[in-house]
Formats: sequence, C-alpha cells, structure tokens
Amino acid sequence: MRYLLVIAALAMAACGRETANPAEDGAAVVETAAEEKQWFIAAANPYAAKAGAAILKRGGSAVDAAVATQAVLGLVEPQSSGLGGGGFLIHYDPATQSLVTYNGREKAPASATPTRFLTEAGEPMNYYDAIASGLSVGVPGAVRMLDLAHREHGELPWNELFTDAIDLSEAGFEVSPRLNGLLERFPRVKTMPAAAQYFYNTNGAPWPVGHVLKNPAYAATLASVANDGADAFYSGEIAEAIVEAVNSAPKPGGMTLTDIADFTAEKVDPVCSGYRSYQICSMAPPCSGGVTTLQILSMLEPFDLAGAGAYSIEALHLLFEASRLAYADRNEYLADNKQLAEEGGLAPDAIIAGLLSPDYLTMRSASIDPMRAAEAVEAGDPSPYVGDGSGKWRPMGEDASPEPPSTSHFVIVDGEGRVVSMTTTVEFAFGSHLMAGGMILNNQLTDFSFAPVRNGEPVANAVGPGKRPRSSMSPVIVFDEKGELFAALGSPGGPAIIGFVVKTLIALIDWDFALQDAVDAPNVVYPRDQAVVEDETLDSQIIAGLEAKGHAIMQRDLTSGVHAVRVRADGSYEGAADPRREGVWLTGVVEASD
Repeated sequence: MRYLLVIAALAMAACGRETANPAEDGAAVVETAAEEKQWFIAAANPYAAKAGAAILKRGGSAVDAAVATQAVLGLVEPQSSGLGGGGFLIHYDPATQSLVTYNGREKAPASATPTRFLTEAGEPMNYYDAIASGLSVGVPGAVRMLDLAHREHGELPWNELFTDAIDLSEAGFEVSPRLNGLLERFPRVKTMPAAAQYFYNTNGAPWPVGHVLKNPAYAATLASVANDGADAFYSGEIAEAIVEAVNSAPKPGGMTLTDIADFTAEKVDPVCSGYRSYQICSMAPPCSGGVTTLQILSMLEPFDLAGAGAYSIEALHLLFEASRLAYADRNEYLADNKQLAEEGGLAPDAIIAGLLSPDYLTMRSASIDPMRAAEAVEAGDPSPYVGDGSGKWRPMGEDASPEPPSTSHFVIVDGEGRVVSMTTTVEFAFGSHLMAGGMILNNQLTDFSFAPVRNGEPVANAVGPGKRPRSSMSPVIVFDEKGELFAALGSPGGPAIIGFVVKTLIALIDWDFALQDAVDAPNVVYPRDQAVVEDETLDSQIIAGLEAKGHAIMQRDLTSGVHAVRVRADGSYEGAADPRREGVWLTGVVEASD
C-alpha cells in the first residue's frame, strides 16, 4: 500500500468512522444504560483478552484483570512476555484522580559485574551467545509488581485471578500462526532441552498452527502462586527451579536463592509533560521510554505538524530530528538512575528534571533546522537547567546495548473507570530460551550495555549487582485539557517502542486520526543512527524528499503491537489492536450481581 493513496481515506476515517473489533465476539460500540458500568480491554492475544474480560464482567478491577491477562499471556504468547519476565504498569483512578506507576523491571544478581558480557579478550560477546545463556537472566519482576498493585487496587481475591490461565494450561490452547512462525524463525530455541521438548515435536519441527499445546508445569506454577501468594514464586520450589535453570545453562548466570528472595517491586512517581492541550504521563527510569517520548513531543511543540499534513515530508523530517536529539540524551543519561545515585552520581530527580526542563527542550528544539537534517547529533547538557549549581554533569559514555524487538502491551479500563496501561516483556523472542516451572525465563540483562566504558567514559547503563537494566518500554496515559482520561496506549518493539508510541500520539492529536487508523498508520522511527520507515508504506516521492533533506532512509518491517483505548465524547470507548500482531479488543458492561 502506498501511503499517498490512502491519506485522504484516513482523513475521512478520522472524522468519525467506527473501527470494528477484530474479535469475533466483541463489539466496537456497546449501548449502555445510564446505570450500567462499561469496561474495556485490548491485549495481544484473544485468549488473554477474554481472560481479562471475564474478570471485568464480574466487577473486578483493572488490576485484577491485568493479573489474569498476564497469566494467560505467559502461556499463549511466551515469545513476548510472562511471569518469568518483568514490566511496567501505570494505574489511574478517576475517583481519587491518582496516577501511580509500578516498576517490575528485573534485577541483576549480586554476582553481576560490569564485565559480565565481555570476552576474555575484553571485547563484547556475540549477542546471540549472550542471550541463550544463564548470564542474560535477571530476577523476574512481574509477579511482585502485580502483587503490589493488587494489594492497593485489587477488588477480587488474588487466588481467583488465575483460574482461566490454570484451566487453559491444563486443557491446552491452539498454537497461533505467530507462535509457530517465530519458533520456525528462531531455531536456537530448540538448543535448550526444556524448550525443545515443549515447543517442538519429536522430529524437531515446531508444533503446527492449531495444535493443542498443554503446559501442566505452568499450571502447577500458577496454582502455587494463586494459593500461596507472590511469596511462593520468590521462594521454595519455583525459585529453586529458576536458580537451577540459570546456573546449569551454558555460561551460568550466578543467580542465588537470596537474589530471588530479595527482589522488590516499587512504586515510582510518573513522568508527565504537556503536549498541545494534553497531558501525557509515562514511566520514569529505569524505563527510558517515558522521558524520551516526552522529550520528542516537547521538541515538536513549536512546529505546526497539523498544518504540515499527515506523513508529509516536512512533518516526518521534524519527527526524525526531534527523535535524534532525544535518543542522544537517552543513550548518555538514562539508566537505573537510582542505582547511579547510590554510586555517587546525580540524583534521579535531577536527571529527569534536567532532561524535561522546558527551557532545555526549547533550546534543543531551536537547534532543529526545518530544511535540513543535522550532520551529527550529540547529547545535550541539561545541568544548567536544573538549578542546583552543580555545573556540567559528569561525562558519560554512549550506551552499547543491542535491545532487540519483542515484548507485549495491554490496556484495561474497569467498570469504575480505573485504567491500567502495562508493558510486559521477556526481552528477546522466547527470552533466554531457558524454562523453569513451565515459564520462559527472560534475557533482560542483555539490555545492559555490553561495553561498560565507551571512549574512556563510564556508561550509565553498565551492568551492576542489583541493578535494573534500562528499558525502552513506554506505557502512557493521556489526559485532556479538563484533566479527564483521553487515551491509554503502549507497544512492544525494542528501542523502536518509543517511536511507535510517538507516531500514534501525533496521529491522534495533530492529525485527528481515528484510533485504529492511528495504530494502523505507517511506523516511522529513528532509534539509532538511521531513519527507518515501515517497508512499502510510504510513497517513493516522500522517501526521495526525506533523502533530499539529508536523511538516509532504511525501509524494513517494523512490527509494532500498539494496543490502545480512547474515550469518545459520549464516554464510550474507542479501541484499537495492532494488525501487525494477533491482538483484539473487547468491551462490555459489568454483569449485575445476584
């Protein structure tokens, strides 16, 4: 599809076309009586969306539904997320107008050192060798994070939230085209005995699409967590199985039972900033996505993207240049900044305040030439804008983490209007390829910089004991000029996550797209050293125009997985599920209790 041919159609759609839900038993619009309470869920797999919907129908909270959804995703979408990984969760409660974010990012074991991913010769390891090893596995954080959020926002008992996932693990689920295709694409998965036995038949072929795959080991893990709480995951048989898998793997990871028992999830303050008449909120470090997303949008604020036109050469050039500046800052300053502060660096609040300072971003924005791409872009110096008199921040080396695309995102609104926007991940496709307790174990530690020092300067995102690796995940919740919920969304996609989220927000806010059209629209990102556009989506004239401005354009697949909700003027929900994955969205009303 050449995009110039469909701009007019998208513009017409933005003026009011209803977007149909791809789920067979869902409805895009639900007629509700005044006393009925409407709920919404969008997730990356129909099984998971239905599990969350079942909780919402009963009057469960958004967090209750998040627990059920994540438990099923770990079974049916093991290539992307699961209880063996971690994530970030944003929760909004309209009754109290409180917004809180939960950090469930994995931690490195106490044995981890900055040279973890260096060879004996002092060179960075081969990335794929690092992935499929015990070195890559961090202490999983998803269960502790969901437990913390449930203690504060749960309505239904914890043990009732795992029923669908347990039943589905025991009865089996149908292997999807995406799961089958990724098993075919990444044959290294079968080099790990547990994964080979589970995902492949005796001939070494991945289970075919439609095959009913059962996972009794995962059912047992879920039953333990359901009956005995999150502590059952971080001690006893489950923790022992994780440690055994990590330390018996190629290149053992040095994880201990103490590492697992000591893991904590935490509540952190959100990062928020205005864009046009909206307020956009996301996660603070070690999630780099929130700050970087807000930086890009803030630097675009002085420019008339609406007047430039959707996917015009002018608009895309500005987006690329703002992205380059923001990513340069990200690569130098953002990591587990709390840990850096403990090591003698700047306070995390100072780093965030500097990077999001309106004066600093105005200065960075003014450096954008609307006519020509900059020959080189470097990180800025936000320190004068913090006001602490500390002078220029200590020099840091540029990050050298590979960050492959994977991950999953879901959005939930319960009958009381409480919202969850959660991005969840095991990092690479099928994580470390190691399994324990029926779960894929993450390879999140490869999100650290493999090189602890670059150009003679220490790298902020270097490996360290107990440190959380930097992430690009960017869950967001957006409020309108009245302070009311406007939208919530997020995406998988490695370092391109930030670009996927920014593109969707610009399409919604500046170009007035319908929500599904904003998600469907071509992905355009600048995550590293080159502009990347989704293959076969932009007209050759647009590509030529961008190249004339100095951009070297790469065209390739950009598999986002944006799941989103927007509140219509009448209070009903407009949903979207990314067609590049297997997601659906569902909406309905809370069933009346007896």
